[in-house]
Amino acid sequence: MIRSELIQIVADENPHLYQRDVERIVNTLFEEIIEAMANGDRVELRGFGAFSVKHRDARTGRNPRTGEAVDVEAKAVPFFKTGKLLRDRLNGNES
Repeated sequence: MIRSELIQIVADENPHLYQRDVERIVNTLFEEIIEAMANGDRVELRGFGAFSVKHRDARTGRNPRTGEAVDVEAKAVPFFKTGKLLRDRLNGNES
């Protein structure tokens, strides 16, 4: 599913809302999650999962084509851990 499909589904399920308002709501939700993660915060959506940031230390890697050693900088990477409800639904254990 892509963002526009999500917006369309929410708009279809809420005919009292204008499409542009639904689009603004969905975009605001994503922007707030991104902003919180950029600040190093954890975002938890109960039953769905939690978004957090993991930090990877600098290391020496290898160029796969040449085998040459390459310095890889430290970086922050997004991490998602599924919630119990989502995990159960994916595994067919709907409650």
